[in-house]
Amino acid sequence: MSAAQSRPLERSLDFRRSGVRLLRMVTPGAPELALLLAVLAAGTASVALAVVIPKILGHATDVVVSGATNPGGVDFRGVGESLGLVLALITVSASLTWLQLRLAAELVQRVGHRLRETAQTKLARLPLTYFDRQPRGEILSRTTNDIDNVTQTLQQAFVQIMRALLTLIGVLAMMVWISPLLALVVLATVPVSVLGAVLIGKRAQPQFVRQWDVTGKLNGHVEEMYTGHAEVVVFGRKDDAVRTFEEHNDALYASSFKAQFISGFIQPAMTFVGNLNYVLIAIVGGLRVASGTLSIGDVQAFVQYSFEFNGPITQIAAMANLLQSGVASAERVFELLDAEEESADPAERAERAARGGKAAGRVSFEKVAFSYEAAKPLIKDLSLSVEPGQTVAIVGPTGAGKTTLVNLLMRFYEVTGGRITLDGVDISTLSRGELRSGIGMVLQDTWLFGGTIADNIAYGVSGDVSRERVVEAAMATHADRFIRTLPDGYDTVVDEEGGGLSAGEKQLLTIARAFLVEPSILVLDEATSSVDTRTEVLIQRAMSSLREGRTSFVIAHRLSTIRDADVILVMESGHIVEQGTHETLLASGGAYARLYASQFAASAA
Repeated sequence: MSAAQSRPLERSLDFRRSGVRLLRMVTPGAPELALLLAVLAAGTASVALAVVIPKILGHATDVVVSGATNPGGVDFRGVGESLGLVLALITVSASLTWLQLRLAAELVQRVGHRLRETAQTKLARLPLTYFDRQPRGEILSRTTNDIDNVTQTLQQAFVQIMRALLTLIGVLAMMVWISPLLALVVLATVPVSVLGAVLIGKRAQPQFVRQWDVTGKLNGHVEEMYTGHAEVVVFGRKDDAVRTFEEHNDALYASSFKAQFISGFIQPAMTFVGNLNYVLIAIVGGLRVASGTLSIGDVQAFVQYSFEFNGPITQIAAMANLLQSGVASAERVFELLDAEEESADPAERAERAARGGKAAGRVSFEKVAFSYEAAKPLIKDLSLSVEPGQTVAIVGPTGAGKTTLVNLLMRFYEVTGGRITLDGVDISTLSRGELRSGIGMVLQDTWLFGGTIADNIAYGVSGDVSRERVVEAAMATHADRFIRTLPDGYDTVVDEEGGGLSAGEKQLLTIARAFLVEPSILVLDEATSSVDTRTEVLIQRAMSSLREGRTSFVIAHRLSTIRDADVILVMESGHIVEQGTHETLLASGGAYARLYASQFAASAA
């Protein structure tokens, strides 16, 4: 398990705040306001028609009862008209309910679509430090599982809760109209029901939060074990991986069981209170009929209204587990959306646009300081000037700050002191897109996406790229040879893992991608570490021609690959301890000479 995974998530639980924020996504002020008003209109009309039905049926009962006691007999025509009116109301109410469900489904799916778009936009704005602290599986869980759970919760609960609230209002109005006294009897039990639901809900909510936290950890572990499956098998850690999976799986089972079990008490409690209502209504209603204050039809209608009044309350209570699960997921999504973003980009500089957007490549580090953690400075007071067209090689032990240096140049991280300039302009005053558009980067870890070989090579260039340019880039990096041996050549489809390609072949494709961009500045971070010696020599020759007229930063561990660099920087603990050419540094007998000698000795051995 990675360190990031083993660290507990630091966050506060605020069910009410998250619930209100989720509700605002489908309430007035949202982009789907017109659709929401249509849903409300259809629901209100449907409920209004439905709540008058018991009163009409009560009237029909009174007609039958009065006819049975009168010499004229039962007025079957009047009863038939009442029943016909009820049938018409049921039909229209059902049609409006169908329309409400149809509109609500569209509304909820639009909200889910907007939420996914917002999350994707947010991920593009987050700094690299955020992804350093979070496991990939945890981020994927928030942007997929949690958003899906929020959407499903809204889909299932939105219409039902809306109808329940409208029904409560309509039914309560009818009950007060029939008998204020009986209405007070029904309302007297409502606080008991609400209090019980709240108390049970508070016990269940932390379990739902834990359920989705553990789900994120489980997804992170599965993703980590899947991407590193070969290493897990080779180093014999299958049992450890299975054991960790079982721990997360058991924790998920325990939290899910507790959440469902505790929240499951709500519905039986509500049903118990509802049954008490029926008993009280029967007693009080019977006394009112006996005294002649109410008719039998009114009592019948009131019993139906009591059932319809308790039904929505029970329904809302029964959905408590769904609501709590959805709000717990929403809180995790909101944490992602509220994460601190990269500093805002300035507007694109007019003078850069005026000279065609092409940088000359003069780079200067002026007393630069940087630290990942405030208490542990990594780079302090670093100064460096690189002229256009120069090749700068950066060497040093692991953790010396080599990759950090180029990450600062790319503005993946922001300097904590000093400044970096490009052609005399502070890069913090340039938009990140403007800065990075002139930089080509090849990393040690290759990255391909699902698509053709040609599409992967052309990935770094916006707009359409001719096949001729793609082939030229592949030939320049000596990738053309192996590409033509593939089943469909440049049209061969690879997945994101580059299945079927060796590590060296994948690296050649990423180098060809950088070639095609034709950048002003090249950043090569151990770019040839995954290829064989013969291919490495060919790539070095191609890179030599590519570097002509371009500023290049080369991070290398194999010192034999950077002998022809214009300047070699030797870094230790965030400082440049030596700089010069290969020959001058060897002659000085310092840190570079010791590194070179150790590699030479290792090669000889």
